[in-house]
Amino acid sequence: MNEEKKCVIVLLKGLPIGLAANAAAILGITVGKELPELVGESVMDADEKIHLGIVERPIPVLSCKEEDMREILERLDVMDDSDMAVVDFTQLAQRCKTYWEYIEKMAVTPGKDLVYTGIALCGEKKKVDKLTGNLALLR
Repeated sequence: MNEEKKCVIVLLKGLPIGLAANAAAILGITVGKELPELVGESVMDADEKIHLGIVERPIPVLSCKEEDMREILERLDVMDDSDMAVVDFTQLAQRCKTYWEYIEKMAVTPGKDLVYTGIALCGEKKKVDKLTGNLALLR
């Protein structure tokens, strides 16, 4: 990933730690699938043990209120985000036991009824900062 690109994960403020960890893990897996160039090559330690590659650059984990997350997504709808990878994760998804259940429930749920527990944004650093620069790190 070049220097003008940035990735962040934004989680819903106040999520219990287990749900926050779950959301971050799922968002990270999907980002890695969609943008495999973010993951570095495997490395070897001094004992010649191989360690699978991890991301080459930090991915800040931020937090915000639900309305702020929805505002970020609404701003993405009106800006030129063709070079931005956006992954969203909802309470609906987090409550489903299978992917098929998720597909079925999403098909009948209007967007206005979705509660987002997390989003991941990867794109031009200036655009990502414009959308998330005022958010605090997850604590």
